Amino acid sequence: MAETERKPAIFLLSLGCSKNTVDSERLMAQALASGLTFTDDADEADIILINTCGFIEDAKEESINETLAAIGKKEDGGVREVYVMGCLVELYRNELAEEIPEVDGWFGTRELPEVLVAIGAKYREELFDRRELLTPPHYAFLKISEGCNRHCSFCSIPKIRGPYVSQPVEQLLREAALLQEQGVKELNLIAQDISVYGYDLYGKSALNDLTLRLSDMGFDWIRLLYAYPLNFPLEVIDTMRERRNVCNYLDMPLQHINDRILRSMQRGIGRKATEQLIDDIRQRNPDIRLRTTMIAGYPGETRGEFEELLDFVRQTRFDRLGCFPYRHEEHAPAYALDDTVSDEEKEERVSELMELQEGISASLNRKFEDQTLKVLIDRIEENVAYGRTEYDAPEVDNDVIIEIGDEVAKEGDFRQVIVEDSTAYELFGRIGEKRNKKQQ
Repeated sequence: MAETERKPAIFLLSLGCSKNTVDSERLMAQALASGLTFTDDADEADIILINTCGFIEDAKEESINETLAAIGKKEDGGVREVYVMGCLVELYRNELAEEIPEVDGWFGTRELPEVLVAIGAKYREELFDRRELLTPPHYAFLKISEGCNRHCSFCSIPKIRGPYVSQPVEQLLREAALLQEQGVKELNLIAQDISVYGYDLYGKSALNDLTLRLSDMGFDWIRLLYAYPLNFPLEVIDTMRERRNVCNYLDMPLQHINDRILRSMQRGIGRKATEQLIDDIRQRNPDIRLRTTMIAGYPGETRGEFEELLDFVRQTRFDRLGCFPYRHEEHAPAYALDDTVSDEEKEERVSELMELQEGISASLNRKFEDQTLKVLIDRIEENVAYGRTEYDAPEVDNDVIIEIGDEVAKEGDFRQVIVEDSTAYELFGRIGEKRNKKQQ
């Protein structure tokens, strides 16, 4: 390429989960270091690059539709090249290449150097820690490992991402320091499974050590996401209680509670041990808020087994809960089972469980009324600020909606907010002085 020739402008579309977001941020940092530029407008791009998701059917469809839309722009002459990378490619590379030959290159989840070469950049090992944030500048995700060694029957992640590989503690501390220099105040620790972080490197769990060392760096909030219930290191819960900047929050997807279904799911833990774990967590840290995820309509799930799940949720009163209908995934072990529950019944069960959870969430949120909470402001629209408490992860949990009026507030601020009203998934309040000692 001649020195005077303009570098191509790239439109990057990052789909799927926060792990994908980190991958896209790494790619952007490498590409920028090679002198490439990015645009937020696909119509102004020379290259469209799509980082796909392949985890659930809706995400797969979105990835395909966005790819076809990019091909349309290429055929119209506005875009020169289209490249597709990520999880969907890892599962269906040959089929996709045959069905959509207009795409200029397909790349899996472990081919960052090859992607960079295709778009005219060079991979530099010394820039591994660098990321160009796609999140608001005050929070970021820290991916502490790659891959997964679990064999959950409904999940294709081990095939997509490979075996579990922990990132060394020192490397994560370097990456965290760079994020802090960029203005990050909230660090969200993510992985396919944070519970077994460190076993492959150190022969034991290193999650608590990592959390303590990140806490020592002075981040305002450190949050733990995606913990597997088996082998979870309970000392982390003590750290949450003892360290003000480690959020009293844990995301631990349980998927179900019926013993037969848990065995079929190959979760490695049954109802009794799950209930004991939750009890231990709450006893160690009474102020903790628990998020979980459930699956409804798993193959063979009877009405009675679903009722057991409902009763468990009713009794346990999770602070945050999501539920998905089971979908047959041809690259997951459960694909060999008969998908016995109709799609209509699956959706009805999801709705029933979420209606139950809505009532629980509304009741729990009412307890916040008349309290003063520390809130991180994520965005401001006109005279309304939208923020989160330490009990709410970005993008998935509750909003705190604040009428700011004449108050001076900006995105990334921490403010004390007096909660005046609530719904199942929202708190409403105003900026004010701290009134109760319990909330930080």
